Amino acid sequence: MNLADVLCGTDISVPMEISSLNISGVSSDSRRIVPGEIFVAIDGCHTSGTKYAIEAEDKGAALYIGEKYADSLHIPQLITRNVRRTLAYACANLCGNPQRRMKIIGVTGTNGKTSTAYMLRTVLAHAGYKTALIGTLKSMLFEEEYRPQTDKQSLENFVTMTTPDPELLYPSMKEMADNGAEVLIMETSSHALALEKLAPIEFEIGIFTNISSEHLDFHKNEENYLAAKAKLFLSCKKGLVNADDLRAADIISKAKCKVLTYAIRKKADYHALQIRSNGVFGSEYVIHSRNARFKIKTRIPGDFTLYNTLAAAAAAREIGVDLMQIQNALYTLDGICGRLERVNLGFCDNIFSVFIDYAHTPYALENLLQSVQSFRSAGQRIVTLFGCGGDRDKEKRSKMGAIAVEMSDYVIITSDNSRTEDPGSIISDILSGVGDAKNYIVIENRREAINFAIESALEGDIILLVGKGHEQYEIDKDGVHPFSEREIAVLAASKRE
Repeated sequence: MNLADVLCGTDISVPMEISSLNISGVSSDSRRIVPGEIFVAIDGCHTSGTKYAIEAEDKGAALYIGEKYADSLHIPQLITRNVRRTLAYACANLCGNPQRRMKIIGVTGTNGKTSTAYMLRTVLAHAGYKTALIGTLKSMLFEEEYRPQTDKQSLENFVTMTTPDPELLYPSMKEMADNGAEVLIMETSSHALALEKLAPIEFEIGIFTNISSEHLDFHKNEENYLAAKAKLFLSCKKGLVNADDLRAADIISKAKCKVLTYAIRKKADYHALQIRSNGVFGSEYVIHSRNARFKIKTRIPGDFTLYNTLAAAAAAREIGVDLMQIQNALYTLDGICGRLERVNLGFCDNIFSVFIDYAHTPYALENLLQSVQSFRSAGQRIVTLFGCGGDRDKEKRSKMGAIAVEMSDYVIITSDNSRTEDPGSIISDILSGVGDAKNYIVIENRREAINFAIESALEGDIILLVGKGHEQYEIDKDGVHPFSEREIAVLAASKRE
């Protein structure tokens, strides 16, 4: 593709003498450059991208693009005001702009992105749409898990990132569109929005679930975090916002699209009324909208499930899905991996319950515990096992400790992806929030903590394994290790039996 076409949509005015330069690809990693590609110099947290320009040239880069010139280069250089935005457009253009060949629905918010996206995909697939999904839990093409054909490092990045980097995102979208996907549902992280990964995309619908304090190590303050989330609604045809969230008005005021609302507590375009809890068997309610009233019944317990199903149902209606198809699809769902997911313990299921949940922020933990409190029976204990991740927002640790001991009958404080930090130091931060509480124990090794929870469980206990959710690994200073909470819990239960 010629250079002028590759850079279409960017702020770069391409000189006539190099506009027809043939470009084979683009990369921001100098180690991966192959002859004929553009090297895009992106600054990291600790180093400048321009430092790697000579290495990129040596590997055959045809062109350098950055926000400042690099010294001692012999290849053409172009300057952009926003290098990340330019990278996203270049990647999209090189892939033939696959985002224009599908309806794309973006879901953003601190909590509920994954569940809402997965529920909406299920509804649309049930209605006959050829669907694709990109998100935290797993990416999908139709009914199968999707993984791009790439090297091991890139695949690991794709699997572990909520929203992949442009060099992976747009080729993946091309493959999905080439295979016939009609609708793509994407979790749009605040990082991806702030870093302009999604700049070339016009979303059919943008969904805002909620916002609470998270990722402040990256965004620095809550206003920056809110602004990042709000960027989704600058590039949507239609927005769908949770009106019950305290910052909903801020999101709506920043939007440049038509905005509809959904809510439980406030009057909204999609309003849930006549709510009835069925305990561990789920709940049901009636949606009142501007042109229909219809009943939703879900087999997934928890108050937050009401919001997630409400958002999915509202988005599906805005796409044009039949009411009966929405009802049937949401009722067929009996759980989402790592989201208040019940573990089948065999014989021990008659004695106590174990749920796995991804809650890893104060807001998510509080919501989880409120939900469990709402459906537990008299005499049932809530036993919460949790830790906090290393190299992440430290401010939330004491808050989560306080919430856990206040809202649980018993708490087991342990490790959770300590990364390069000392696990004991993280636990100390958590303990600074528990005050004079006595209803907890510290077991640093997470496997041992899970075994203890199950070995010491009382009849009727609801044991919550919190923080890892769908993850099948544990990260510490030595790297990534296989770790399945489900397998550990089932094995511990079988020994108890």
